[in-house]
Amino acid sequence: MPDDHNLLRVWSLPPVATFTLALSAVVYTRGWWLLRRAGVPFVPPWRAVAFLCGLLTVWIALASPIDAVNDVLLSAHMLQHMLLMMVAPPLILLGAPLVPMVRGLPGLVARKVAGPILNWPAAVRFGHAVTNPVAGLLFMGVVMFAWHLPRLYELALASESWHEVEHATFLVASLIFWWPVVLPWPGRGQWPRWAMVPYLLVADLQNTVLSAILAFSDRVLYPSYAEAPRVFGLSALQDQVAAGAFMWVVGSLAFVIPAIVLTVRCLSISSTRDATATW
Repeated sequence: MPDDHNLLRVWSLPPVATFTLALSAVVYTRGWWLLRRAGVPFVPPWRAVAFLCGLLTVWIALASPIDAVNDVLLSAHMLQHMLLMMVAPPLILLGAPLVPMVRGLPGLVARKVAGPILNWPAAVRFGHAVTNPVAGLLFMGVVMFAWHLPRLYELALASESWHEVEHATFLVASLIFWWPVVLPWPGRGQWPRWAMVPYLLVADLQNTVLSAILAFSDRVLYPSYAEAPRVFGLSALQDQVAAGAFMWVVGSLAFVIPAIVLTVRCLSISSTRDATATW
């Protein structure tokens, strides 16, 4: 086991994740450039920056010392989860990735494979179902609570394959959850925009419950951390309390700040309509 100082220098290069993220960046950038050259106004440069920052956030979560430390610190594992669930997905969706990704594929692949799949009625119905806010809220809640059950959490710690499955489900569930909030072009909301405020607040409640379980438990919930070498002067229980507090604060900010922004926007639109009606 490396000492505390060396742990912070341990970087890895996960081959599958690195290749997938790099390929996604290349395809998106090519598609974005072709759309910009064609004069499409819905993909300004800041969207490309957001998308690439989202991919970079995923890579940092998987390749940086955060991944090396999470076997001995629950708080590091929690930081990794927050990056995969609260930071990367909104950034990726702010990039409006669907059209640039399809446009960035080789022409034959786009016409013969991606286009028919996206226009297939069953795929359209599936997409409509999974982007429904009810599905997003349920999926996010189930994934968060299920992977923090001691048995499944220990399984992910013991098996690299299951750890990768855990990361994949966190990322996919979060992309589905954040879709109706960000509503990336050319998507259309299934609920009115104001309904996203209670949607986010219910998600914050889920996050608060799980955070409180970790923060206020009087025993270590995951045996692997109780047995792991201690680093940075934290006991296993102190580490667990720190992880719960970190999840509570960061998760709440991730949900509440967008809810405030949406509330202000909805009130502004309502005020504008009232003023227009008066005139």
